[in-house]
Amino acid sequence: MNYPESLSELIEAFKKLPSVGEKTAERHAFAVMKMDEEDSEFFSNAIKNVKIKIKTCEKCGNLSEEKLCLICSDENRDSSLICVVEDAKAVILLEKMGTYAGGYHVLGGVISPMDGKGPDDISIKPLLKRIKDEKVKEIIIAISPTIEGETTSLYISKLLEETDVVV
Repeated sequence: MNYPESLSELIEAFKKLPSVGEKTAERHAFAVMKMDEEDSEFFSNAIKNVKIKIKTCEKCGNLSEEKLCLICSDENRDSSLICVVEDAKAVILLEKMGTYAGGYHVLGGVISPMDGKGPDDISIKPLLKRIKDEKVKEIIIAISPTIEGETTSLYISKLLEETDVVV
């Protein structure tokens, strides 16, 4: 379809999102066009702010706008318990359940030799440092049950075999 250049660019931008094909991108683009100026400005600023303000928590690797995320800043959390996850999306999903009151550690991926990702390419060393420095008693490994996830879980478990940490 021949659209004006700016509309074509917006459609192409929406197609960069996961699971968004041509028709969905067109629907989104037309929805943006129908927004009043205030809503479109809000939408635009929200995208910019996410790119500018969101960083990773210095302690656990979760998403944050401050040095520490809201979870690491919460003194009511059990700091002797850490749930190890692949990415920040997993933290969000687990928090939505509302049943876990410990801390998290975001690895930023899994060990995947096929993709050239080894233990040094994910956040395992900072995890080990946290376990030592924060006197962690228990680790819950909540990583996807893929071959790479299982490899990562096994690797972490082996590293902690000689410690008093329950895995």
